[in-house]
Amino acid sequence: MSKQQLRIASFGFRSIPPSKGSAGADKFAVEFLPRLAERGYEVVGYNRIYPGQTKGPDDYKGVRVYYFKTIPKSGIDSMIHSAKVTWHILTRNTARIVHIQGNNALFAFILKIFGKKVILSIDGTEFEREKWSWFMRKLVLANAYLAVWSCKYIAIDNIFTKELFEKKFKKKFDFISFGSEIKETTDTDILTKLGLEKGDYFLFVGRFIPDKGLQYLIPAFEKLKTGKKLVLVGGSPNPSEFELGLKNTSDPRIIFPGFIYGDDTVTLMKNAYCYIQPSDIEGLSPVMLSVMGLGTPLICSNIKENMYLVHQDALTFEKSDVNDLTRQLEYSLEHRDEHLQLAAKAKERISKEYSWETITDQYVELFEKSLQKK
Repeated sequence: MSKQQLRIASFGFRSIPPSKGSAGADKFAVEFLPRLAERGYEVVGYNRIYPGQTKGPDDYKGVRVYYFKTIPKSGIDSMIHSAKVTWHILTRNTARIVHIQGNNALFAFILKIFGKKVILSIDGTEFEREKWSWFMRKLVLANAYLAVWSCKYIAIDNIFTKELFEKKFKKKFDFISFGSEIKETTDTDILTKLGLEKGDYFLFVGRFIPDKGLQYLIPAFEKLKTGKKLVLVGGSPNPSEFELGLKNTSDPRIIFPGFIYGDDTVTLMKNAYCYIQPSDIEGLSPVMLSVMGLGTPLICSNIKENMYLVHQDALTFEKSDVNDLTRQLEYSLEHRDEHLQLAAKAKERISKEYSWETITDQYVELFEKSLQKK
């Protein structure tokens, strides 16, 4: 079968290119899907549209993009969107292979019943995340059981999640990591717009949810005696009480610029004094990979997923420990040369070990394996 005949559809992310509220799944899609298109495959991506948003272009770097509306309710939004996408794939026959990210086992099962080859990507133990209620965690766990039972091809980007799933479900899974490399770009004017200077701020980029640990970072930084700023990029299109509480800080050094994407984000990462990842729960963090690939010094919590990525090439603190995080922030300020040396080692290692081209090769191999007759 030719590449043109091998049609691939993908969903489970918010949008390509990234839009308000985008996260790791969108970063994966924006790197991975165009690379498939560059190799000659016919690729379809499915974007979400929330109230107040408008449809974007129908093509993104060779990927045919479809748009379906959903509602701004965490968990429910993805379910509604996935149902619409599944119907579209089946009624329009847009793909033979369907690649799905996240908690979409029910729709993977439906697609499989109707003859589609389905590959699931899983990035963490979703049923452990605090953002879900008790009922939703049980539902997500049931989803994991359905995924394992119904899908033959599941790729997990976190080696520890892979081990947990293999132990829990008595089944082997494929490990395919996230990528890191970022194309060289000229700095944008985002520093000027935000009133920042190179090396004059600490940085975090991501969702404002308990998993990410901002409830530790903000008080840890507030205790720090420094003229540097703390820039917290991101949030949610529909702020929770948790997020609103974070923004109640009275420290004028802490900046919440909202959503920033693309080259503006890269510029912020490249020019930060240090990037901070204070997560309680994390998969194989795409942001950390990007930061290390850029050679930016890093401080992160010592959860095993983070330690797997950083080796000895970052400053680490005890998970959930505000005082220990403050101590490492102070250490970074007092030992700049040492922190820069760690960052240089990380950049060299990450550029060798986490290539998006290699990751695309691994997924293509998985796609081709799914087509083999048994």
